[in-house]
Amino acid sequence: MASTAQTNAQLMARRVDALPRGIGNAHPIFASKALNSEVWDVEGKRYIDFCAGIAVVNTGHCHPKVVAAIQAQVPLFTHTCFQVVAYESYISLAERLCKLAPGSAPKKAFLMSTGAEAVENAIKVARAYTGRSGIIAFNGAFHGRTMYSLSLTGKVEPYKTGFGPFPGEIFHAPFPSAVNGISTDDAIAGIEKIFKNDIEAARVAAIFVEPVQGEGGYTPAPADFLQRLRALCDQHGILLVADEIQTGVARTGKMFAVEHAGVVPDIITMAKGLGGGTPISAVVARADIMDACSPGGLGSTYAGNPLACAAANAVLDIVEEEGLCQRSMAIGERLRGFFSSLAKKHACIGDVRGLGAMTAVEFFKGGDKSQPSADIANQLKAEAFKRGLLLLTCGVNANVLRIMVPLTISDQILDEGLAVISGILDDLAAAGKI
Repeated sequence: MASTAQTNAQLMARRVDALPRGIGNAHPIFASKALNSEVWDVEGKRYIDFCAGIAVVNTGHCHPKVVAAIQAQVPLFTHTCFQVVAYESYISLAERLCKLAPGSAPKKAFLMSTGAEAVENAIKVARAYTGRSGIIAFNGAFHGRTMYSLSLTGKVEPYKTGFGPFPGEIFHAPFPSAVNGISTDDAIAGIEKIFKNDIEAARVAAIFVEPVQGEGGYTPAPADFLQRLRALCDQHGILLVADEIQTGVARTGKMFAVEHAGVVPDIITMAKGLGGGTPISAVVARADIMDACSPGGLGSTYAGNPLACAAANAVLDIVEEEGLCQRSMAIGERLRGFFSSLAKKHACIGDVRGLGAMTAVEFFKGGDKSQPSADIANQLKAEAFKRGLLLLTCGVNANVLRIMVPLTISDQILDEGLAVISGILDDLAAAGKI
């Protein structure tokens, strides 16, 4: 039935009646259109988008080349199931991803629809290749919401609450974080403790790591940590899996975030920014690792949908043609310079960090790093929404503002959004609320 509701409130009432409460909404509005870094709701109000669909539209909303690629594919065919009738765009995308992935060894790739599917399949590939069962991930990690990817996720609320028990032989180690006093030595020691107390290294198939933790607080992994992780995996015959679902496709200033550390993972999972807003994900790995899976062991009905393949190939063109890796670095420098200046003015900003355009601002009560303040972060998010700026928070303590602007955002609109944040913090300070 066609929608007759025109207001956000009317649509929200229908949403409440039709959808389960487990599906959240960060902002109580409904989109009518979006372009690059701006979104308009059904009532015509314009918002600056600092969320990018959770770091999905790296190339901006409705990039003309992405739209054109999808429109060109629609009249040809929209679905065949690649395993039933194949198409060239899937192969072309896989070839390009293999070429872009770090390392000189021959690689192969396959496509799925979501990041969680990519993670699930990376587990399958790792187990098939190694003949081992154990998987290690990290505290604060987010790898998805399906049962196995959720078991790797190292954050209970709200993702894991009420959904256990989870699959076995999944273990978590500390993730290095300067603001939390966890060093690279601490994190590596945590893995060694797992080997001593929980599972022998010879039964561990893979270690999954986000080069920059997403939900965990936009915390970059130190380069020496990733390098030592690579050495540890080599020592014990364990595969290193880089979860680049949120960090990939130029988000951190390189195609893949692990490249900043000079590390070559065995397997890479990616999604989000790859499809320019269409649902697509990928697993890329050394060819010998990939070919451990038997024919028919990998695949999915909708995986590598032809519309999404067309969009993803256009996204890779845009990243190269518009220099989005370089643009990401410039945005990151601008963001962290801005928030570092604000931190001198507002003691509640206890840490500013990031890699490329991925930028985090962590709030603490009175600047006391033993008192993380979700309240300040939520006040900022709520007031920003009222002033036409869309923001999201993250972190184990929900006290981190994460900036996820489209990499195609103009300096003018970026500065407009930052001015909103600055004004809110000034107002909160004047009211004695921070």
